[in-house]
Amino acid sequence: MSTQSSQSRPSATAAILIASVLWGTTGTASSLAPAGAPALIVGAAGLTLGGALLLLTSRAGLRLLLTRQPLVLLGAAAVATYPLSFYPAVASTGVAVATVLTLGSGPVFTGLLAHLLHGHRLTRRWALATTAAVLGCAVLVIGAEGSTHLNPTGILLALLAGLAYAAYTVIGAHLIDQGADARGAVGSMFGGAALLTLPVVLLSQPVWLTTPRGAAVAAHLALITTFLAYLLFGHGLRHTTAAVAATLTLLEPAVATVLGILVTGEHLPALSWTGLAVLGAGILVLAFD
Repeated sequence: MSTQSSQSRPSATAAILIASVLWGTTGTASSLAPAGAPALIVGAAGLTLGGALLLLTSRAGLRLLLTRQPLVLLGAAAVATYPLSFYPAVASTGVAVATVLTLGSGPVFTGLLAHLLHGHRLTRRWALATTAAVLGCAVLVIGAEGSTHLNPTGILLALLAGLAYAAYTVIGAHLIDQGADARGAVGSMFGGAALLTLPVVLLSQPVWLTTPRGAAVAAHLALITTFLAYLLFGHGLRHTTAAVAATLTLLEPAVATVLGILVTGEHLPALSWTGLAVLGAGILVLAFD
């Protein structure tokens, strides 16, 4: 890593951790959507609006998307696949199992894809930190949710969501490594994903979007958890590896859990506090590398 990259590493780590904090508000915000609004459509609406905003505010992203590079189109498909597989996974196998499998497999898939496709070296430090963070995430979520329900279809969908996350993270990092503007790389993939998810949202006849509460939820998901969060994530990818970035984003379930305690008054058992501590330790190992 160059001296400039080494000096930029702290700001990149901070950007990714802040993005993870913003992503951690997704569940709380989505829960405030009007009754009857399907979780899948709520998530897709946020992605559609936020992705369109990322594209329209980035000339570089628009140029990249118009070139129809296979890599950009693949990244857009991966971005669109994430919510369209994660939310059905939650419905099939429960929040705990879907969250653990998706968030836990994401960093592992990312590291393997980066290594296999681009030859990025996976360090022992990354392996130890990722193992601790994934185990901590599993203990945190399963402890908080209690009983689990295993459904083969839900498990496969959750793993597909983890692979989709890994794919667009590695593709975004590769586009940036090849000289693309970070904002352009993110804008092109999420703008393309917005075009793919728009029909899903429209076909659902989202009347809930016209209500003040529905509009506020969609605005939060679009502006905060998509537009702003992925601008920060794109900046982070410019100065750190995809594998490290993916592990750092495991801060998201920790934030979501704490918000659940503070906002909705949820109770966290001792087992989950242990998982939270292990997860935090794994992230700190990478954050202060």
